[in-house]
Amino acid sequence: MWQLALLFPLIFGEIRGLAQNASPLLETLSAELQRNFLELQAKADPPPYFIAYSVVEEESQTAAGSFGSLLNSAGGLTRSLDVTVRVGSPKLDNYHRMRGDVAQFASALPLPVEDNPNAIRRRVWLETDRVYRLASQRLIRIRANTQVKASEEDPSDDFSAAPVSTYIEPVRRLSFSQTEWNARIRRLSQECNKHRGVLSCLVLIVAARQTKYFVNSEGTRLQHGRTFARLSIQVRGKASDGMDLLATNHFDAVTADRLPKEEALLAAVKKSCEQLTALLKAPPVDPFVGPAILSGSAAGVFFHEIFGHRIEGHRQKDESEGQTFTKSVGKPVLPEFLSVISDPTRDSIGKVDLSGSYRYDDEGVPAQAVRVVEQGILKSFLMSRSPIRGFPTSNGHGRRQAGAEVVSRQSNLIVESSKAVEPAQLRMLLLEEIKRQGKPYGLYFEQVTGGFTTTARQGLQAFTVIPLIVYRVYADGRPDELVRGVSIVGTPLASFSKILATSNVPEVFNGICGAESGNVPVSAVSPALLVSEIEIQRQPAGLDSPPLLPRPSLPDSADLKTAAQTGRERQH
Repeated sequence: MWQLALLFPLIFGEIRGLAQNASPLLETLSAELQRNFLELQAKADPPPYFIAYSVVEEESQTAAGSFGSLLNSAGGLTRSLDVTVRVGSPKLDNYHRMRGDVAQFASALPLPVEDNPNAIRRRVWLETDRVYRLASQRLIRIRANTQVKASEEDPSDDFSAAPVSTYIEPVRRLSFSQTEWNARIRRLSQECNKHRGVLSCLVLIVAARQTKYFVNSEGTRLQHGRTFARLSIQVRGKASDGMDLLATNHFDAVTADRLPKEEALLAAVKKSCEQLTALLKAPPVDPFVGPAILSGSAAGVFFHEIFGHRIEGHRQKDESEGQTFTKSVGKPVLPEFLSVISDPTRDSIGKVDLSGSYRYDDEGVPAQAVRVVEQGILKSFLMSRSPIRGFPTSNGHGRRQAGAEVVSRQSNLIVESSKAVEPAQLRMLLLEEIKRQGKPYGLYFEQVTGGFTTTARQGLQAFTVIPLIVYRVYADGRPDELVRGVSIVGTPLASFSKILATSNVPEVFNGICGAESGNVPVSAVSPALLVSEIEIQRQPAGLDSPPLLPRPSLPDSADLKTAAQTGRERQH
């Protein structure tokens, strides 16, 4: 029996005094966990040594518009439950990784959004019973598997100890005027009507407040949350050769009122439309290898994809993974002028809010800043409560989407440089590198939309980053030339050695990262990078040609005013 399980009755007695600050839902979860844990320990074989309940409550409001009209305007409140049951012991339990078989017990079971203790407890009770049965069955298979399979390379335990935490904050309120944002979205999306190359237009605002409730049999009780808002602009068109093109922009903030003012948002919509129009006329890219600058936001995605996923702790233990850096602790993995920190405790960089911030991770462990790389030397990995050799405890990076199992994930990945220059000087270094290599041009990656990477051992250790705005940069004084249809491709170890210098201006990329434990919000902060060599390839052309029918005639200003007035009247 694990010692932490024996502390259960005592700890629950010690924190009972905090009940007046807890929501009814947290109290219900705590009571049902105590009852189920003690019953299963007394009657089940094998008994559980750990149980945790996690509930994600999310209230959201959205408004989406296109070409001056609302597509939808909606809101809602949801609650979802995930139950964790561990049987066996921390050394070997039902979450032990087996080749070809990944533990999956979570389900994101819908919970009542009303605080009816009886209705909630019945759902939690039945879900606990279901998960316990699956857990005990899998433990039998795991024990049999260990008798017939070769010894594992990393014999670390399956679960680590963690401090008991109690933190209860008031449930946050969602501040969002649906009426005001409906009207604003109409006005913003109306700008798309002025640009003939735009085939589809979407301006979307999502504002939400999220509260997480977490209790476990060690005594941890948490009630904490966040609010967030994202405004997205997406305009799409089709080039004459059938290539589908996208121009986009995103704004993230902790609340909707911290988003840019309407004038700035309107300018962003106009800029996206103008970028799309320019892309429609731009030549498609040719495959190329040469020097380049990645803007700070592009460099953030670059580091997130080719580096960040490879320092997630669970990948060092999983023998199906490529384990790029598993044996590299204490060794150089990046140029010596670069350091990397993963810091979920940072809320912002300058005036930009960071999406990857949180107070506690999804295993109830306090968030911690982790210096992953110090002056090019690998120091640590991002850890959940799944230990690996040399790193026996969590550093607060166990994360998941509701319905997925926790693994170690990125949060706010921050790149620091001791070899930083002004942006203008960085461009001069690029021009010198183009001349030195005798290349016809270099590249400047201004904006990217995301990327993906392969980390599995059986696959090619490679990555792809998808840029949206890319320019050819000429060393002979010609103006930069916009090109389209670009993908950055490469392998991680080769790419790191090509970084020559950085700018001294950090930029933020906020996004959603999808991996084994689902979609989680992340941020990447980096200065612009100068690389001696980067490889690009052309994206596939589309199968269809542009529309054969002419576009409907654009409304004149009087029509637009009438439409706007009609929208205001309908609101009242």
